Amino acid sequence: MQKHDALPLKDFIEYAPAEMLSRSEQFYTEIKRRHSIRQFSDRPVPQTIIENCIKAAGTAPNGANHQPWHFVAIHSRQVKTQVREQAEAHETGFYEGRGGAQWLDALKPLGTDADKPYLEHAPWLIAIFSQKNTQQEDGNKQSNYYVHESVGIATGFLINALHHCGLATLTHTPKPMSFLSKICDRPDNERPYMLLIVGYPAEDATVPRHAINKKPLGEIATFI
Repeated sequence: MQKHDALPLKDFIEYAPAEMLSRSEQFYTEIKRRHSIRQFSDRPVPQTIIENCIKAAGTAPNGANHQPWHFVAIHSRQVKTQVREQAEAHETGFYEGRGGAQWLDALKPLGTDADKPYLEHAPWLIAIFSQKNTQQEDGNKQSNYYVHESVGIATGFLINALHHCGLATLTHTPKPMSFLSKICDRPDNERPYMLLIVGYPAEDATVPRHAINKKPLGEIATFI
């Protein structure tokens, strides 16, 4: 192995096999309670909680440790209104045919449409941006690697962290998403990756029955 500056691994915790099994079962039980919802309460969520979850996302593995992501946490009602107006304008075209018949048919069991009131109602939106390169202090640009994969992993960490602390989420990817760059005033080296809606479920929140159907282990994994 090539020599490099390194520190001893001191914070890894090894568990006995029985506890490992228990922890794996507990985690599965917890994570399968995570559902994408579209009815959010406007109950406030302290910013500190959002900050901690974003810090957790920032620990995700990534190409060359360049950490090619940026998270914009939106709490301002005015900004959320701008996001909703722009998103619904694009989504209207999508649902009126731009998405194509096959895609629209696939969405029917979920009951989605162009109306996105949760973009204003939820206490937080988190716009996630990927960075194709990073501006260094000397003015030069540093290329980033495995950007899409790295940001995807970090987004998964973020969703899991938010769920773990008791919040609900919805992933939203309006097409196109370039309006997020303008609204969030992000530089040219960044591209919108995803928009997360974050908050407490409304009292009348529902989960589409179709979304409960998950493929069994035998369909999603092979052991060789």
